[in-house]
Amino acid sequence: MRENYVEVPLLQQREIEMKVLGPVIRAFATEFGKEKTYDIVRRTMQEISRSLGKEMSLGGGGLENLKSKCISKWNNGGALEVSMKEDSDTVLAFDVKRCDFADLYRELGFGDIGALISCDRDAAFLEGFDPELELVREKTIMEGDDLCDFCYRRKG
Repeated sequence: MRENYVEVPLLQQREIEMKVLGPVIRAFATEFGKEKTYDIVRRTMQEISRSLGKEMSLGGGGLENLKSKCISKWNNGGALEVSMKEDSDTVLAFDVKRCDFADLYRELGFGDIGALISCDRDAAFLEGFDPELELVREKTIMEGDDLCDFCYRRKG
């Protein structure tokens, strides 16, 4: 980061991104079709996230670093209401009961592509952060469920 930059909270960063990306994605989907556009956007966002995961893991991956370096950043300013289910050496499992990211995308009129921009990149981020970990998640608020059920765990 440049020395004259100010760190922007992740929620605000996502708002800035979506105000630009949302209309671009919609325009491309109209011109080239939803399926092709969404596939390209998903793959691109995942590659960006994988690289960011590698960058964030400098100094080590692991569940403890994931919790301290990443999850705390994602929840900056109380953006998530989290209910911890398990926090051990091999598993970090929690439910997100309120997600300001999902609310933001809906407020901006892009709730239908919020998962594409946000949720679909979580597993790729983890691949970059620590390839020995995996994310298991069956529900997301972004896709209409009542909660997001995150379970990060050591593979094997």
